[in-house]
Amino acid sequence: MPAREEEIVQPSLRIVFMGTPSFAVPVLSALSDYGHEIVGIYTQPDRPAGRGRRTTPTGVKVAALERGLQVYQPASLRKDETARSEIAALEPDVIAVAAYGLYIPAETLAGPPLGCLNVHPSLLPRYRGSSPVATAILDGESVTGVTVMCVAEEMDAGPIVAQQDTAIGPEETTPDLTARLFEVGAELLVEVLPSWRRGDIEAREQDESLATATRRLSREDGRVDWSRSAMETARRVRALHPWPGSFTQWRGRLLKIIEAFVYDGTAPGVIPEGEVVSVPDGIGVSTGNGVLALKTIQIEGRRPTGAREFVEGHKDFVGSVLGQ
Repeated sequence: MPAREEEIVQPSLRIVFMGTPSFAVPVLSALSDYGHEIVGIYTQPDRPAGRGRRTTPTGVKVAALERGLQVYQPASLRKDETARSEIAALEPDVIAVAAYGLYIPAETLAGPPLGCLNVHPSLLPRYRGSSPVATAILDGESVTGVTVMCVAEEMDAGPIVAQQDTAIGPEETTPDLTARLFEVGAELLVEVLPSWRRGDIEAREQDESLATATRRLSREDGRVDWSRSAMETARRVRALHPWPGSFTQWRGRLLKIIEAFVYDGTAPGVIPEGEVVSVPDGIGVSTGNGVLALKTIQIEGRRPTGAREFVEGHKDFVGSVLGQ
């Protein structure tokens, strides 16, 4: 993005960036590309990942090292006095946060003259907490957005600096929407920083009466309840991908439902919830209200496959009842 005239006139800011997963990288990239001086990157420690459980660097660490930036990986800022002292020694004008995932102590928040700004993927005060994107999809929201806020000690409760809304696509999964929201948030943060620096923006307190909280998802959230409607089940498949995923049982084996959509029509007769049925050009499952069309599924121990392809190798799939 080209720098605006007002940004060229102002000297670059000294920024400490805090973030961990790959979807936070656009925020780091935007700050750096606009010419700000990234004096330090804070990200969570490398952790085992994948089937081989190999120690893997965070997405933000990989991007930072590619840019030649200094990376710090304390396990805790609350308990690590040295880490807090290092941040202070960097003398940032502002700390920018995007999905860091660790608690930031009050003394660190109070250090930079422009404070600590967080990019949060919801329209606060709605959807505070650890799963704002998935929960918005689960709730059937048609619109969500991004908030740039001042970090406070209470999670996601700090004053709002700026917001940008966006429609939720009818087929967007949690990873799709999360990635897009952080791209929107990156642009929003870079756009407001000059005004924030000049004092032209006054952060507004959140309306606590409108606040909603999300929770950390568990594996059990992914178990499909066929008494739910096809519409709700389709939303859950999108929202819970890839973790914990949507799964059921077939012939005593785990069956993952990776892609599904609401079938436009109803199966003839009275069909038990969870029964697999044939629908024009595909395979569906009867639900508490309507039929869910299966697009991509994965039986335990095998690779994902198209539902129609799966049926070709498992003729007894149609007519069986899932979840038993």
